[in-house]
Amino acid sequence: MVRRIAIDLGTTNVLVYIPGQGIVINEPSVVAIRTSDNKVVAIGNSAKEMLGRTPESIVASHPLRDGVIANYKITQAMLRYFIDKISGRIRLFKPDLMIAVPAGVTSTERRAVIDAGLQAGGREVYLLKEPLAAALGAGIPISSASGHMILDIGGGTTEVAVLALGDIVASNSVRIAGNRIDQSIIDYVRKKFSLIIGEQTAEQVKIEIGSVAKLDKELKLEISGSNSISGLPESMFLKTNDIVPAIRESMN
Repeated sequence: MVRRIAIDLGTTNVLVYIPGQGIVINEPSVVAIRTSDNKVVAIGNSAKEMLGRTPESIVASHPLRDGVIANYKITQAMLRYFIDKISGRIRLFKPDLMIAVPAGVTSTERRAVIDAGLQAGGREVYLLKEPLAAALGAGIPISSASGHMILDIGGGTTEVAVLALGDIVASNSVRIAGNRIDQSIIDYVRKKFSLIIGEQTAEQVKIEIGSVAKLDKELKLEISGSNSISGLPESMFLKTNDIVPAIRESMN
């Protein structure tokens, strides 16, 4: 019987940790919804595969934006799905939930996460600031008097924090991160090459050949999409220096 569950509720991915077992779930925080009746048809990996490929009757999207809840009901459904996946739909005890949130969230945003966790089946919901969670996961001795700086770049937020004596001394949260880079790549490729690509392709470009500075030895990647003028399928090789302006723009 699972009594305690830790959840990293990220803009891009959800990680679920169980004491003694480690990370048991690492899936995209994507939910597919049928527009006719607002019914959830897929969550996680299966929903991510639908991004950019769904018919008009189904919408696949991220219920969290910039590290916080953008759609309360869909986030609640996603949390319930992952909790049920671990504990089963029928359980004698509700688990306690520890959910990681950005350090810069407002009191309203904190309340929304707690309420979503309770409605999803949690007995008690505790919030942990993400820089603290990152430091603990990296094995940093946060209880020491000496300061440690943490840089946490996620999908929706980038956080910088200085930790000492078990708490955050100073921090700053900027709602610019991996997703912003992905969108900049999508916009740039469409504008420069008249090629429409999806989020998964943009993320692959960022990870495999992305750089904020031009390289002497460029990397290249074949990508596929649809021509924005003709609408026909099209493939091309994209090089690192082709997308440096897009990544720089998102950083600025």
